[in-house]
Amino acid sequence: MVLAELLPNINELFEWKGLVGPHTWYEFNKVSLMAFVSTIICIALFWIGGTRRRLVPSGVQNVAEAGYLAVEDNIALAAMGEEGRKWTPFFATMFFWIFFINIWSVVPFVQFPATSRFAIPLFLALVSWLTFIIAGFVYQGPKYFFSNINPPGVPGPMKIIVIPIEFFSKYLVRPFSLAVRLFANMTAGHVLLAIFAIMTNELAISRNSGTFQLIFAPLPFLGLIAFTAFELLVAVLQAFIFTILTAVYINESAHAEH
Repeated sequence: MVLAELLPNINELFEWKGLVGPHTWYEFNKVSLMAFVSTIICIALFWIGGTRRRLVPSGVQNVAEAGYLAVEDNIALAAMGEEGRKWTPFFATMFFWIFFINIWSVVPFVQFPATSRFAIPLFLALVSWLTFIIAGFVYQGPKYFFSNINPPGVPGPMKIIVIPIEFFSKYLVRPFSLAVRLFANMTAGHVLLAIFAIMTNELAISRNSGTFQLIFAPLPFLGLIAFTAFELLVAVLQAFIFTILTAVYINESAHAEH
């Protein structure tokens, strides 16, 4: 009971006061600011890297080119083959924007990934969903919608069960799972970092700390350092998973099953 009174409310990890228009539909808060800054960083990275091109890349150009080629090789070509090259700009934009809004979780004095607010993963999932559906109609025409949920080789009576399952899995579950996966992983990491930071504070800095508590203070601090490094890996991994799944869905929409 005493410990619960000392620790901050868990809601303080996710609720932020509006900077502009609080409690309105156009509220601009800390999450909005992080998304805006991440967008500017993403644009600046490729603008500078693309407009100041040199024969031997260096600095920002080197980072932009290396990042773009990594997305092309490991996402576009891996999921779609040679046809994926023309999709690389889209995949690179998606990957780096997700990475930049994830990475706020390890930035000092911020330490909050924008993707731990469900609206942003949901927006990204809707972008992915609309993209692979539109791609299906562009590549396959009007037959896309039904052919995508009517797998070949299935006996007629079984289609009564298979078609509804395919419809829900491909058109409803996919965007939901994309959003939940990104949201849940980044939220879990944020909570873990917050817990270790609070434990370190209560054991080492709080006025209620005693000699016995100070002895154990380095343990949660070491845990905080370890999970901060792990959170950096998760930020990259979640951006990669979200983007490559989108590439797989687009590739599937572009080619009818035989």
